[in-house]
Amino acid sequence: MKIENAYILEDRGILYINGDDVKNFLQNIISNDINKVDDKNSCFTSILSPQGKFLFEFLIIKHKSGFFLDCEKDQIDELFKQLNIYKLRAKVEILNLSNEFVVAGFSYEKFKTLENSKDIEGYTLKFREDPILLDPRNKKLGARLIINLEKLYLTLKKLELKSTDQKEYYNNSFKLGISQQGNKILQNKLFGLEANFEELNGIDFKKGCYVGQENTARMKLKNKIRKRLFPIETKTKLKEGSEIFYNEKVVGKLLISEPYPFALINLFSPDFKEFSDQELTCDNQKVKISFF
Repeated sequence: MKIENAYILEDRGILYINGDDVKNFLQNIISNDINKVDDKNSCFTSILSPQGKFLFEFLIIKHKSGFFLDCEKDQIDELFKQLNIYKLRAKVEILNLSNEFVVAGFSYEKFKTLENSKDIEGYTLKFREDPILLDPRNKKLGARLIINLEKLYLTLKKLELKSTDQKEYYNNSFKLGISQQGNKILQNKLFGLEANFEELNGIDFKKGCYVGQENTARMKLKNKIRKRLFPIETKTKLKEGSEIFYNEKVVGKLLISEPYPFALINLFSPDFKEFSDQELTCDNQKVKISFF
């Protein structure tokens, strides 16, 4: 990503949660430890099903007395509804600010030039009152600014950034093996560990109970992670749900077809080491696993 570019991520939504019980409320439902999140550190996390399967993934950023949740906009209404189901009698307020706040991404190199920045994934600083964080999943994803839309362009000018198309940002994310678009289709189709949440710093195995914790911990302890989500290189559009073959054997299944294809690949196939760098077939088209 170019150091002077800012990528307006129009497909991201923002929730804001605050209230007397907000930390306990989040701690009981997310896969990461909310106690890691403060004015100088943000985190990536998820909400899993009781079986440990993927439901939602998002970033959590401390802001004033509460927390921003930065989530794919296609899932924001459903996440808002799910959080309100969990709310019960907890003293928390949940607001959908997706029409008021926006996410702007920019490069890791630019982040390092900012005053008081630190080269630590998740490190967060304030530009005036607005949080800027180095992506907690992978610092090569760069940084992101969460800001009221009315202040966006003046702030970008002060940061000496120019807004540009978000495609370069998502191309980089795909190369890093991080799926950020079309993830709604993944719901209940794979476990959180299969979605690379551990590799993306999204699971804390030392925290207490949360929804899906028991099965997630068991899979980790017994090394039962037999499949993982991988980006797939292809020159043609593929059909969602199509099987992926190597030497006429099924070795995976395409879960996301567009805008960037991702497939659940069987790591324990006897041929994995052999086919991992070879051309495979999907929908009678040649494809290849893109490792990161």
